[in-house]
Amino acid sequence: MLPTTSQHSNGALSSRDAARHTAGAKRYKYLRRLLHFRQMDFEFALWQMLYLFTSPQRVYRNFHYRKQTKDQWARDDPAFLVLLSIWLCVSTIGFGLVLDMGLVETLKLLLWVVFVDCIGVGLLISTLMWFISNRYLLKHPSRNFDVEWGYAFDVHLNAFYPLLVILHFLQLFFINHLVVINFDWFLGYFVGNTLWLIAIGYYLYITFLGYNTLPFLTNTAVLLYPFALLVLLYILSVSLGWNLTRGLCWFYKYRVQ
Repeated sequence: MLPTTSQHSNGALSSRDAARHTAGAKRYKYLRRLLHFRQMDFEFALWQMLYLFTSPQRVYRNFHYRKQTKDQWARDDPAFLVLLSIWLCVSTIGFGLVLDMGLVETLKLLLWVVFVDCIGVGLLISTLMWFISNRYLLKHPSRNFDVEWGYAFDVHLNAFYPLLVILHFLQLFFINHLVVINFDWFLGYFVGNTLWLIAIGYYLYITFLGYNTLPFLTNTAVLLYPFALLVLLYILSVSLGWNLTRGLCWFYKYRVQ
């Protein structure tokens, strides 16, 4: 049987159910499950990670199902976040090895990537998208229909995962062969910049799908407009010989000095 909520005759939730569905209650439940690994569904989280590459629409169909059964769009299981954190740590250590960093430098880089690049930037982007979607994209602005901040954060995590795999894992195999060492070679910065184009393209597309799946939002196609700027910057970078991966490696080394 599907979980249900009790309602009064006028259609309003009972006080007990209303308290259970507050943002604070959802946040408490989510954080509490972080301490109970046996309650996390890691198999399902791995399934989502796979389909974010091959068919991200299927991932968001599951968000629809969660809304119907648990009355919330955001994830209530932190398994995806845990696996993403593991991916982030492993790939960052790989970057440290490829760039010949010492143990202390690698640990510094790991702290920077986790707390600034992932958490800090993630909170900023999620809050910005939460504000924009609720302020400008709602079909009928009201308290009954709005984008949950937790859902905005989930959309960011979904979009961030393919970007992480491409730029922090696949790219490692090219750094000391095509992309960085042979800086003046066209094939070097072409391969590197193409990986950036694919990674950021994934991020933009999965972000668009996340908000386009919400039935109470409109004009979500505007979230695809940055693709034009992305392609323009890609053509410009290849034409002028800018090596984005070399810049990333230099930035990482500069951070840990």
